[in-house]
Amino acid sequence: MRTQKCHGRVIASLVGCTALVLGVTGTASAHAQARDLDRQVLGANDGWGSYGTGTTGGAAADAAHVHTVTDWAGFKAALADGGSAPKIIRVEGTIDADGPSCASFAAPGYDFDTYLKTYDPAVWGRDKNLDGEPDDSPEGLRRASEANQTAYVEAKIPANTTIVGIGKDAGFKGASLQIKGVDNVIVRNLAFESPLDCFPQWDPTDTADGNWNSEYDTAVIYGSTHVWMDHNTFTDGDHPDSSLPYYYGRIFEQHDGEVDIVKGADYVTASWNVFENHDKTILIGNSDSASTAAVDRGHLKVTFHHNLFSNLVERAPRVRFGQVDSYNNHFVAKDGYGYSYGIGMESQLVAEHNAFTLPDGVGAGLILKKWKDSPLTADDNYVNGELTDLIAVHNAEVPGEVLRSGAGWTPTLRTKVDPAEAIPGIVDHCAGVGRLG
Repeated sequence: MRTQKCHGRVIASLVGCTALVLGVTGTASAHAQARDLDRQVLGANDGWGSYGTGTTGGAAADAAHVHTVTDWAGFKAALADGGSAPKIIRVEGTIDADGPSCASFAAPGYDFDTYLKTYDPAVWGRDKNLDGEPDDSPEGLRRASEANQTAYVEAKIPANTTIVGIGKDAGFKGASLQIKGVDNVIVRNLAFESPLDCFPQWDPTDTADGNWNSEYDTAVIYGSTHVWMDHNTFTDGDHPDSSLPYYYGRIFEQHDGEVDIVKGADYVTASWNVFENHDKTILIGNSDSASTAAVDRGHLKVTFHHNLFSNLVERAPRVRFGQVDSYNNHFVAKDGYGYSYGIGMESQLVAEHNAFTLPDGVGAGLILKKWKDSPLTADDNYVNGELTDLIAVHNAEVPGEVLRSGAGWTPTLRTKVDPAEAIPGIVDHCAGVGRLG
């Protein structure tokens, strides 16, 4: 037996067993636990999500706007009930949002073999994309098929909403939560298996070899404010990239991101989540363009703390413009690791008191990836148990991509900051679905 601290409490854990909170007698029922979580709000000073009016979600909901849902139709109906009136939605079990099958979304006349023959680079070439193809072309029919899938898998989350899983096994398979243009949303204690795009688009001009590009992030925070995502688990589940086929010599990529925070979104806290087994994980700011900059400058304020980032390729997160505070997270690199933090256009990243576990042969210089010349603060980080200057090691190991120190701001919205050396034990035992105290 060994003990760890989790949320300020001592946990006793047994290998292969669920952590137990000392001092608690008996086991509360799942519904009793849900009642306790229903009206919890983000605490004071707990990251950017606590700024200003704070994040309370549906805590003020009356009894008529507290729903327990077990299927996708019921979930969408609960979201629509009462507009932006405060609401609490309890998710029980795993809700399948995938739909009956990919074939059920296909537009009349769509045929994938015809698509492949038509846009084969040996026939189509590599110097123009497919955006101008007419509606009755294979690409036009692909677009229509995609629209059918979009209408099914996307769920629009209204303002003043709390979505919370009941017990340890609640979540969604294939859902895409659209948190767009609203304020005050809480998403907690849920397992998310990434949506699988049935109709990726081929772009011959995306890199010299072309690429398949997909839709459907697990969650999109688009122009929204005051969002708290806590104790969720995000994964590709039964459909990892290793299971996907190749066409035209490129992986038939059916996954997009796990969480995207874009288009002037602000005041977001992501705490105690698990992000695992994914490629392009979290994007903050989706473009370097002048029009995007006009929307994003001064916004995209996000806090990440006590999250586990495991077996990811990149974007944990990739940042443009935003003032992002990332502290007390554990990053575990495995197969195919690219980088953790992407330093993008006018980003102001503060990455402190984090722990990184890298396998043999992966240098600490890969942790940071320079996309643009934006200074960052990266203090008190540990790599494989050793205090490491991430900027210095990057500059030493990645010639020609010099990063500068000094993000230009100092985070103040933090609760307890744990010692970086202790983070693997704390986060690995306490982050993710089913691990709320």
